[in-house]
Amino acid sequence: MEAIESMLTGGHPNSMGRTVEVVELVVADRSRLEELFGCYGSDDPVVRLRTSSALKRLEAARHEWLVPFADRLIDDVGTLDQASAQWTLAKLLLRLTPDLTPDQLRRATVVLQRNLEQQHDWIVLINTMETLAAWSEGDPALRAWLDPQLERLAGDPRTSVAERARNLTARARREPVPSGAPSPDDERVAVTASRRALR
Repeated sequence: MEAIESMLTGGHPNSMGRTVEVVELVVADRSRLEELFGCYGSDDPVVRLRTSSALKRLEAARHEWLVPFADRLIDDVGTLDQASAQWTLAKLLLRLTPDLTPDQLRRATVVLQRNLEQQHDWIVLINTMETLAAWSEGDPALRAWLDPQLERLAGDPRTSVAERARNLTARARREPVPSGAPSPDDERVAVTASRRALR
């Protein structure tokens, strides 16, 4: 039986490699999900990048399978110094929001607040803004923290970051939201546009 880490190794660093094949394998055999998640511990940044891609696809197919991994997403993936891990974390946490306990939500918020303050990758910033903005709708304290962060990012020289920050501010104020900010959801863009994800 071929190891999942081996399947995620090789090929062009910015390609998906055999990621889809791995997802199909895990969907067919849930017992291998632990092995896939464990690939975040690989020394190979390409393997970790593809692990993120695989987990996003798996969540879309089998959402409930990721719920038991919430603590490890927050505590383990949240400590990885790799852009692809951090933008994936923001996306998965948003999708898992209804399943998070109050303590998990609190801890996840701390991780994402740190990322919004310290990370520079544009995809990390956009996805983190989106998740924190969604959570702030029912949390006045988080909203008060987020507003100046969005104001800061509205001045970012990268149009995608600045427009997303302005759009989220307008949405919170129930103002018309201008169009034009590119979506961070196209996985091909996420893989090819940021070589920093492999750091």
